[in-house]
Amino acid sequence: MLSDVFISKSDHDAVIFDLDGVVTRTAKVHAAAWKKLFDEYLAKHSQGKWQPFDDEVDYRRYVDGKPRYDGIKSFLNARNIELPYGSPQDGPDAETVCGLGNRKNQFFHRLLEERGVEVFEPTIALIRALRSAGMKTA
Repeated sequence: MLSDVFISKSDHDAVIFDLDGVVTRTAKVHAAAWKKLFDEYLAKHSQGKWQPFDDEVDYRRYVDGKPRYDGIKSFLNARNIELPYGSPQDGPDAETVCGLGNRKNQFFHRLLEERGVEVFEPTIALIRALRSAGMKTA
C-alpha cells in the first residue's frame, strides 16, 4: 500500500491528517446538530409559522466550512434574525450568537456520544501503512 503513496521520509518528517472529513465522516453529525439547534431556536422564537433548517441545503449554504459563530450569523441573517454577538464564554443558554454556537457544540458532542462517527477506512489504512513504514503521523 505505501508503495503507491509518494511520501518520502527523506523529504518529510511526518504526515498530519485533518480529522473532520479526512479521517472521520462528521458532516452528517454536524448537520444533525445544526438542525436541532436551529429548529429548536426557530420554534421557540417564531410567531407561528417558521421554516425548519434544511440539513442539506441550509447546511451547505450557511454553515458548512465556516467557523461555528460565523455559521450562526450567516443562517440567522438569511432568516432576518439579529442577535448580539456576545462572547465565546457565553453559556449555551445565552441568547447570543456565541451562546447558540456553544449550544450547537453541546448538541454535536451529545450526538457523537449517541451515534458515534463513521471513519474513512482508506485513510485509516494509509495511516497504518505510514506508521508501519516508520513515518510519524498526527
